[in-house]
Amino acid sequence: MNAKSQRPGTASGGATYRSAAYTSLLPWQVRERRFVPVGLGRRGLNPDDVYAFLDRVAVDMAAVYAALAESRRETARIKAGLRRWQTDQARARNERDQAR
Repeated sequence: MNAKSQRPGTASGGATYRSAAYTSLLPWQVRERRFVPVGLGRRGLNPDDVYAFLDRVAVDMAAVYAALAESRRETARIKAGLRRWQTDQARARNERDQAR
């Protein structure tokens, strides 16, 4: 997979395919990453190293965004449940008050 031209693949459930042994990048690892300069006769960094690192960052970012989306769905579900419960409680209280 090349970071310049492709996006990480996703499974049908939206999760990114990867090994169970894969460890996610931590922010300090991204900040402290250094690349080896290319050999004699060329300037700059080894593009393969840079693209491999960008691929890894892209996979981790995709996982973070998937977790964020799941968290937002869960939050919406909980809020909807709370609203239903509050409505039911208010209705029951009104019925009790009217019965008195």
